[in-house]
Amino acid sequence: MISRAQRINAFINLGKFITNPQNELIIEEWIARANSKNNWFTTENVARSLNALANQFLNADKLNAWAAQYPEPDSSQKIGVVMAGNIPAVGFHDALSVLISGHILLAKPSSDDQLLIHALLDKLVAIEPGLEEHIRFVERLNDADAYIATGSDNTARYFHYYFAKKPNIIRKNRTSVAVLTGSEDGEELAALGRDALQYFGLGCRNVSKLFVPAGYDFTKFYESIQNLDKTYLHHHKYFNNYEYNKSIFLVNRVPHYDNGFLLLTESKALVSAISVLHYETYESLSDIEAPLKEQAEKIQCVVTNADIDLPGLISFGKTQEPGLTDYADAVDTMAFLAEF
Repeated sequence: MISRAQRINAFINLGKFITNPQNELIIEEWIARANSKNNWFTTENVARSLNALANQFLNADKLNAWAAQYPEPDSSQKIGVVMAGNIPAVGFHDALSVLISGHILLAKPSSDDQLLIHALLDKLVAIEPGLEEHIRFVERLNDADAYIATGSDNTARYFHYYFAKKPNIIRKNRTSVAVLTGSEDGEELAALGRDALQYFGLGCRNVSKLFVPAGYDFTKFYESIQNLDKTYLHHHKYFNNYEYNKSIFLVNRVPHYDNGFLLLTESKALVSAISVLHYETYESLSDIEAPLKEQAEKIQCVVTNADIDLPGLISFGKTQEPGLTDYADAVDTMAFLAEF
């Protein structure tokens, strides 16, 4: 059986492969194929995602320190993983966790992200052939001993029904929010723009709602993100969403702000449509602590520089830089996998 040290070393070498300039043409081919399959996966976003994997998940020091926190399980089990496909290679962390734990991965990638997940895991096997017997791509997960599944609130109900008899992690919809005080400078607001708009706002770590002081002026925020206009004006799928949502606001006379590519409207809802940010005003920071704690199971990150007592606090511009211990839905995947 392949040792944990060998498994870790294989992933470290995968990270080196991704960042090695000599492999630039291969990586460019991965990026182009992913983009041709899914237009939301722009070449810039796929490259960003691959570099984040290499730097955050496949770094030797980080990977060794992370793995050392968890015991190896008593036996190797078959773990069925239903992967999301909303942003490039978003299912990779689950694959990494299963394989570092010493289990067998039964991977069911999203149809939106098959090419990238296949490319990464195929290259991993080429680096360490001993992992071949630990990786299977499957259409059905009947043979699994445990499950990790990521989907919408609707699909989560089906996952709970079908996977209920075996150990499981079932993830639902989550989103992220930002709490502003009005003291943010232009650099912080530009970073907030990236938190909201990177990957077109499709990830659970993307900010979809702002909490702002009563009377807040959005002018400075819009000025700080104006340099992003070409990115979002020239992406047809994103801009189609923007034009559609703008027309709905205009027809229904919904009050809103508009800078030409991002709409802001007041709403109690946490989740907003593509190209839209919701906002809600507050009189005192203490007024929003309790409501946000009550909705904690729906919130992945809270972006702020405010002194506020909430879980999941993160600095501006950091939502799309998760580390190995930033588990989706705050459920420790490695601890779950160590139980078998």
